[in-house]
Amino acid sequence: MRYDLVIFDNDGVLVDSEPIANRILAAYLSELGHPTTYEESVRDFMGGAKHRIHETVLDRSGRRLPAGFDEAFDARVFEEFRSRLEPVVGVVEVLDKLAADGVPYCVGSSGSHERIRVALRETGLFERFAEGQASGAGGAVGAGRIFSSEDVGRGKPTPDLFLHAAREMGVAPERCAVVEDSPLGVRAAIAAGMDVYGFTAMTPAAKLTEAGATTLFAHMAELPALLQ
Repeated sequence: MRYDLVIFDNDGVLVDSEPIANRILAAYLSELGHPTTYEESVRDFMGGAKHRIHETVLDRSGRRLPAGFDEAFDARVFEEFRSRLEPVVGVVEVLDKLAADGVPYCVGSSGSHERIRVALRETGLFERFAEGQASGAGGAVGAGRIFSSEDVGRGKPTPDLFLHAAREMGVAPERCAVVEDSPLGVRAAIAAGMDVYGFTAMTPAAKLTEAGATTLFAHMAELPALLQ
């Protein structure tokens, strides 16, 4: 394995949450008087933190979203997660392979810690990140392997989150691989000086290539060989 750490985005990479969340977001924004289609939600907000939604709406309409928007949105999303969310097909096998090879991995997501944990618990993946795992150069183990934009203040496309994850795990950025499915995430990883593997399940390959993805793949089963 040529990497000392693999950093996974959460939504759309570990868990198949993007269709659920963007459908709910488009409907909620439209309900609030900001007409938004599902396709527009994916285009504008996929991979970003919630502050991006607030900033985009304010910039376009001159109006702020109501107080309590974040909490209401999360409540709608979590309700759907608890009844419908599934892990991305093939990701369990990828995590098994990394664990068998002794390669540390972690989550680096623009989502809140609460959203990450709800998603991982509902899909049965949480223990894979909460359990202890050796990491490079004395880095963090245990539940410390879940990193959120909340930890750094700004989400993707800034590199802060990925740099924070690498630092906490005790691995140099150039020894990290990032698995991402959004242009925002790809740009963040490139800015952090990391190789990026772009997952094209929901995003056209051309958009990830334009953002700077090092390698593209369409199915999780392809990833372990690419990381070698």
